[in-house]
Amino acid sequence: MTSQDGATALRLDRDHVFHSWSAQAHLDPLVIAGGLGSTVWDHDGRRYLDFSSQLVNVNIGHQHPRVVAAIQEQAATLTTIAPATANLTRGQAAERILSHAPAGFSSVFFTNGGADANENAIRMARLHTGRDKVVSAYRSYHGNTGAAVVATGDWRRVPNEYARGHVHHFGPFLYRSEFWASTPEQESERALHHLERVIQAEGPGSVAAILLETIPGTAGVLVPPPGYLAGVRAIADRYGILLILDEVMCGFGRTGRWFAFDGFDVRPDLITFAKGVNSGYVPAGGVIISDPIAKTFDDAVFPGGLTYSGHPLAMASIVATLDAMADEGIVEHAAAIGSDVIGPGLAALAERNPIVGEVRGLGVFWAVELVRDKDTHQPVEPAVVGKVKAAALSRGLLPFLADNRVHVVPPCVVTAQEAATGLGLLEEALDEVAATL
Repeated sequence: MTSQDGATALRLDRDHVFHSWSAQAHLDPLVIAGGLGSTVWDHDGRRYLDFSSQLVNVNIGHQHPRVVAAIQEQAATLTTIAPATANLTRGQAAERILSHAPAGFSSVFFTNGGADANENAIRMARLHTGRDKVVSAYRSYHGNTGAAVVATGDWRRVPNEYARGHVHHFGPFLYRSEFWASTPEQESERALHHLERVIQAEGPGSVAAILLETIPGTAGVLVPPPGYLAGVRAIADRYGILLILDEVMCGFGRTGRWFAFDGFDVRPDLITFAKGVNSGYVPAGGVIISDPIAKTFDDAVFPGGLTYSGHPLAMASIVATLDAMADEGIVEHAAAIGSDVIGPGLAALAERNPIVGEVRGLGVFWAVELVRDKDTHQPVEPAVVGKVKAAALSRGLLPFLADNRVHVVPPCVVTAQEAATGLGLLEEALDEVAATL
């Protein structure tokens, strides 16, 4: 590993790699050579504390030895096999996943990631109900495939609106309430009323599913207020609509629970997952299917499939990840880090820093809202967020940034000392930027 390797990596990237969600001429990507645990480094040996978990997916940390060894062992045995076959590792992966699902879920459909998990969950809901429309939130992200990106609510939907049958609503977000609410209970009640009115206006008999991130992630780590998810379940039941919970980002330890919905009074009909199920070591995702929906396809053909569905290397990484997380208490550790270190640390930061308007989150899943004015909640401009990023990187902290926010999303294995160090570096970066405004 040399400086020359880093220069070569950057040159090859800029000459040949087309990046997602980017204007290609304006990129200067960080070059990463390696990683371990909660740390990554470049070819010069400069180290960064990874407070992004890359794309909020490296839950078990970088290069966990049990997962790496499982992939190597599987590669030596069978690198790939068609999804129509039966394979022991695939069956074991499904079994491990289902062990954390609610009662009444016995099947897993494997995909290559979160977007196609949501894509296939939508397909299942439409076929099961015989209805077409899918209702999802404006503050959401569900992936970059045909239906998933149109189900998405943020700006990325707009240039990609080619799929049919998608309707959006505003979910609860008290800090920037669409409902003139002043308490979490009011926000929940009014958001539920709004959702039901949208469904009524669309024609309940035309709606196949409500698709929600249990905790919207990229949209701002929007922890639902009391009663909201239970209320959504009641609305779905009232009109014969399925509830799909997108756990792609918030599942498998991120909130300090195996599934984020375990912390709320709700049971979905379909659960989508990816990211944390194996920390992205090999691309994998899927749909956990409730038994009544799975039964729909006992005799009717499910018209969907992927060449790499249940790929053996991915399945081996899932088995090893979930076993290691259970054996090492990683999910419980994430909960403790959130309650004992990150939560109190960010609350103190919000008290003293003039550009921190609100902090919110659970486990190792937090957002810091940056504002020009704490009274009006006016967001900071993109240039200010860019300064925060530069200030954090200069201190050896790799942040996750979205809109006017810094998301504090380290791996679930982050130590208390690493979490405290990262919060200190973030505080320094925000103080530096705040002093210039």
